[in-house]
Amino acid sequence: QVQLVESGGGLVVAGGSLRLSCAASGRTFSMYAMAWFRQTPHNEREFVGGISWRGGRTDYADSVKGRFTISRDDGKNTMYLQMNSLKSEDAAVYYCASKRVTNPLAVFTERIEYEYWGRGTQVTVSS
Repeated sequence: QVQLVESGGGLVVAGGSLRLSCAASGRTFSMYAMAWFRQTPHNEREFVGGISWRGGRTDYADSVKGRFTISRDDGKNTMYLQMNSLKSEDAAVYYCASKRVTNPLAVFTERIEYEYWGRGTQVTVSS
């Protein structure tokens, strides 16, 4: 089992920045591909960005490319999402997810592929 806990959400003015963290515990963090998803009321949970187990490969949703950056620190069992130039449409509950992998360079973008999820952290953007 893997436990994931998100933190760092809050209220930010449009154009501002936030950094979310996802702390993992339970199993070997370094054998897992990770990702961030987000969800607003009445909408599907959507992919934001993902990162591979090794090699630092990343993939992002078009809506956040150039503004959001995912990174991970395996020594701290933590993944990060740096969000810059925030827009009102970025407001959502952000979830981190993990998936045990054998391919160290694989990045996964589909919600159904992920095995473990955190409870989410709320991001609110005021205009």
